[in-house]
Amino acid sequence: MRTWRKARAVLPAIMAAGAVVSAGAPASGTATDCCGGPSSWTTGNKDALGTAAATASPVWFTVANGVTSEVFYPRADTPEMQDLQYVVTDGSSFTDLERDATNHVVTMPDEKSLEYTVTNTAKNGRYRITTTYVTDPSRASLVTRTRFQSLDGGSYRLYLLANPSMAGGAANDTASWDGTGLVASGTENLFGKATTVVSSLRASTGFSAHDNGYSGAGSDCLTDLRADHRLDSGFDTISGAGNVVQCGQIPVAGDTTFTVALGYGATAAAATGAATGSLGSGFSALESSYRTGWNSYAGSLKPVPASVSGDVQRRRAYYVAAMALHAAEDKTFRGASVASLATPWGDVVNGDALNDGYHRVWGRDLYQQATGLLAAGDIAQPKRMAQFLWNSQWIGSPTPGDGTTYPAGAFPRYSPVSGVAGASAQLLGCCEQLDQDADAIVLAWLTGLTDSATYAKIKVTAEHLRTSGPATTERWEEQYGRSPSSIAAEIAGLVTAGVIARANGDTASAAAWESTADSWRASLDSWTVTTSGYWGGHTYFERLDKGTDPNDGGQICFDEGCFYEHDVTDFGFLDLARLGVRGPADPTIAASLAPTAAAADGNSPVQVTLPNGDVYFHRYPHDNYGESTSACTGWPAGGPQRFGRLWPVLSGERGEYELANGRSAAVYLKSMADAANAGYFIPEQVWDHSSGCFGLGRPTGSAGPLMWAEGQYLRLAQSMDAGHDLDTPSVVKDRYGS
Repeated sequence: MRTWRKARAVLPAIMAAGAVVSAGAPASGTATDCCGGPSSWTTGNKDALGTAAATASPVWFTVANGVTSEVFYPRADTPEMQDLQYVVTDGSSFTDLERDATNHVVTMPDEKSLEYTVTNTAKNGRYRITTTYVTDPSRASLVTRTRFQSLDGGSYRLYLLANPSMAGGAANDTASWDGTGLVASGTENLFGKATTVVSSLRASTGFSAHDNGYSGAGSDCLTDLRADHRLDSGFDTISGAGNVVQCGQIPVAGDTTFTVALGYGATAAAATGAATGSLGSGFSALESSYRTGWNSYAGSLKPVPASVSGDVQRRRAYYVAAMALHAAEDKTFRGASVASLATPWGDVVNGDALNDGYHRVWGRDLYQQATGLLAAGDIAQPKRMAQFLWNSQWIGSPTPGDGTTYPAGAFPRYSPVSGVAGASAQLLGCCEQLDQDADAIVLAWLTGLTDSATYAKIKVTAEHLRTSGPATTERWEEQYGRSPSSIAAEIAGLVTAGVIARANGDTASAAAWESTADSWRASLDSWTVTTSGYWGGHTYFERLDKGTDPNDGGQICFDEGCFYEHDVTDFGFLDLARLGVRGPADPTIAASLAPTAAAADGNSPVQVTLPNGDVYFHRYPHDNYGESTSACTGWPAGGPQRFGRLWPVLSGERGEYELANGRSAAVYLKSMADAANAGYFIPEQVWDHSSGCFGLGRPTGSAGPLMWAEGQYLRLAQSMDAGHDLDTPSVVKDRYGS
């Protein structure tokens, strides 16, 4: 797509027609102004997303800024569309792009189904476009029902504008007209093999005119329309592969409802068969089947807890969290759930080829998702997640990563949904984080995955933990050293590994791992508790120490400079209580809260309290992972210094700590729900101030939903009803009397 469009436009891009070209009108041949400009993805803040609840339909849709954004197929880690939207013109005086020219309202027809309706009303009051999204539960198709209304009595032309990104990238696509619909295709080397993906775009009304062209060139439908408000070219095909765009005119009158199907397949016949089959089934039947599938899944879970049931915002955020986590699981590689169906600040990320985004599988995030689903009553998916970790992501022999080599027993930073096999070093990332290795062991114990075959792998990993820890790259993937959060996970991993070892008759290994866990626990304060810190009473857990002396004046460096380790705090120490390594009333943990909370003068390096009482937290002082201080410049665009914003997931972590101490966690649950966007998805980050683009406490362009946050929300809501933290491993808690 064109860079000035910021990759934010494309599912139903379309225009209403006053004068309509007769169906099947001849096109003017082949677009030769190859090959289109550079592309980008779309904002990470998704107002809607969905997929069928069952596995037969490997298609996922997302919506951002009122229009279709990335569509994924046939895997949850491979986008095939950048955006899809409508274009409206009167044929003489204006041409509107739906995303930019309308005000957007997002609603859910059923709070127990990942079905969304987006109502886009022209800012000038001329027209309204209302689109409802589902996927065909039995086919590889995205299906939408759109109602176009002229609000002022004017006659308009409507075009559907598609911006394909086939096989994960936009730079090498082809586009053509097959006589009744728009076909796009692309072939890329994905995950170690050549992969061809084909899309077929069709409308129940048929297209009365069409065009295939190159993004930003004269053959581009939008460029053509903006020139004189008429589609003058209408190319059937293009001269060579490039960054393509397609459009088809929908014949509309003053109030017209129609259905659009976007089918996918490995061949044109398969993609067209999916699209035409979906249109033949009719939207109402597909909507009913889609909704029934999600209603059935929601009904299989525990009852909605009292902590959320009486409040619409909190209840819908709860249902959506559970459904989003279920939707994040790949349909082919079961148990592989992506961290998000988004690329953070994707509108400034090149889209010519596949990028990591957050549509990869992190072991840490998978654990956080799984424990949320366990709390909500889904037993099967967390078991599949544990099996994926140990059967597909576990590294059995030294394996190259991006700038590193992962040792036997390790887990990669992340992987594609297909796991380690066949993945390039880049797709595994750098570097190992021992908390992820430990999380996999804890999840195996939580889900009962303790058979002898799995234990043989756990034994290798636990021994690797024992001999390599506790120093590691910490959970924010930025610094190497000893951090309370990583050590808490490592201790929990070794203790649960010991329990699994004893169940498999290996008492010697169990004793060695438990002894190491005990030793690390005893050394925690000497490694990570400073007595000379800047904040509070000067004694508290550091975020991380690169050495073994938290008072030695060592420094930790960020984009903006270097600072004393003992002056940089975060919430990682709360995992000591959550995982049962220390009791929640531990005095050092309590003292470590002071640097994260607002002082008497209102200043805090971490906490921000909104006027409505919602409480949010930065990850740590000097965090640079976020938008620029200059409004709307995004990240990592140029401009003034970037700053990390507020993370709602940290409100949930604080809530679990308060609950463990017998105090109310209600404000933290409410804060998480209030952070949700229009589709009730909880984002990675929200704004810590008002700007020209976003309001205080509203989502940034990072990633929404963040599946880690959705899991945290489910855990906190159910734990509040249970009266204790449901994810605390009982065997760790019992061992340390915490």
